[in-house]
Amino acid sequence: MATAGGGSSKLSEWFREWQLPLRRFLARRRSGCAADIEDIAQEVFLRLLRYDRSELIDYPQAYLFKIASNVSAEWAMRSSRRMPHHSEWLTELVDALSPEAQLEREAVDEQLHAAIDALPARAREIVRLHFGDGLTHEAIAHRLGVTRKIVKRDMARAYASLRISLDNLD
Repeated sequence: MATAGGGSSKLSEWFREWQLPLRRFLARRRSGCAADIEDIAQEVFLRLLRYDRSELIDYPQAYLFKIASNVSAEWAMRSSRRMPHHSEWLTELVDALSPEAQLEREAVDEQLHAAIDALPARAREIVRLHFGDGLTHEAIAHRLGVTRKIVKRDMARAYASLRISLDNLD
């Protein structure tokens, strides 16, 4: 805030002086979780920045707390409109991550890693660069100093080898 009367320095002074009491005020009002309290406090000072007549404010603490009450009420109203979570969703998540399913997933991951490790070195590197680093065939060819055609051929052979290796595991 750049007012002729030093409004910017006044706002800085208010921020230093009232930021902790403002956060405590919001915490006592139970204005949300700690992250919400930080966001609300920041919004209060942002709104104050937009106000270019700070010289008219006689009681800055009361003014800040009033802004905080308004912002907190706005946040509460917005959060009440959000779709609530249903408890049955949590039981579905727990069921999806059962210990048996986790063990099965780990076994499949081990089989996949073993199949990839069995690939020739260049094919293994091409697969890693493509799926791990997200590089295109062109970028892989440039990085490895081979042609795009070689990358495409090695990728096709790697797919075929992985398909055979993983099909034999079932």
